[in-house]
Amino acid sequence: MSRQQIRQIIDACLPDAGLVETGVKGVQLFRVTEPIACTPAVYEPTVVAIVNGAKEAILDGKRHVYDSRRYLCCPMSMPVEAGTPTASLEKPLLGVIISLDTRVMTELTIEIESATGSIQRTGGGAPPPGLALAEWDAAFTDALHRLIQLASNPLDAAVLGEGRLRELYYAVLKGDAGIAARRAFGVGNEIARTIQFLSARLNELVTIDDMAAHAGMSRAVFHRKFKQATSMSPIQFAKSMRLNHAAMKIAGGMNVSEAAWDVGYASSSQFSREFKRLYGQSPKQWSQATQLPAGLI
Repeated sequence: MSRQQIRQIIDACLPDAGLVETGVKGVQLFRVTEPIACTPAVYEPTVVAIVNGAKEAILDGKRHVYDSRRYLCCPMSMPVEAGTPTASLEKPLLGVIISLDTRVMTELTIEIESATGSIQRTGGGAPPPGLALAEWDAAFTDALHRLIQLASNPLDAAVLGEGRLRELYYAVLKGDAGIAARRAFGVGNEIARTIQFLSARLNELVTIDDMAAHAGMSRAVFHRKFKQATSMSPIQFAKSMRLNHAAMKIAGGMNVSEAAWDVGYASSSQFSREFKRLYGQSPKQWSQATQLPAGLI
């Protein structure tokens, strides 16, 4: 099955710019028709497959570009800057967003590790990278095509969706991003689990000691492994997660004080100072200049 067939399905389901549900939980199609500079975003555990155009994500200064040759696998929640620099009405950005269900990905990962006898080895070595780019292969392309074919038939989506989504997950776990995904969802997933722990507590004070204890590591070992996985220190990561979430809330219409409070800032003035230091604009200036169209994140 070719990527052209996948594009035809997206064109049929989504002739205009926007984001549409497929009927399979966690699977969406998107079309972006204007260039957007990179802006703060938070990638949740997700696979993003592009069939036309290109997207980019910047993580701690490193630029990741993905297109119809490489899909993005983000196995952990990550604070990034994301953009659609080449999208236009004539050359739209078209793609699919697939949320990664932690329970199913973990089940599949453990099954794979058990079948291959590698379950005891997943805890060693470097932690999984926060973002991975993977070459489209035949298994991924076929699984993705079969999955989004369900978008035109609600009954098929309801009956077959779970199985075809599982098939897509399996293709990801067996593909170029498989090592990163298996390490994030398998036995040696302390860093990924700690990021989940932090993400659920953005409005609370979570210290490095709290995170290290959750991971079952000493502070020094945790700091080293965390930075290997995310390219940021735990404190830098936590601050970026809070400010990126707040930036998205502000872009969505929430006022600055509410956004600051929602991500754990008791002082609006401190929030504004740190926001401006990171993004170069005050929250108010940034909200007036920024729009986040469907498909950007």
